[in-house]
Amino acid sequence: MKEVMARLTEWLGTFVELLKVMIVLGVAIGILYGDIFGVITNIGNVMKSMGQQGLAGLVALALLVTWYK
Repeated sequence: MKEVMARLTEWLGTFVELLKVMIVLGVAIGILYGDIFGVITNIGNVMKSMGQQGLAGLVALALLVTWYK
């Protein structure tokens, strides 16, 4: 069971690293070529919706930052 959990954790870690690289690449392409894929717009929309939700958005953001670290 421990081996399965270790493999799953390793796989998820690799997947998250890939997603982070893709987000950074999307932002860089968006800056250089005018946000073709809408990554910057979507990040802005997420931040806007969190800001509109007040304290719930702040708590959600804190949980995401804690989870990210």
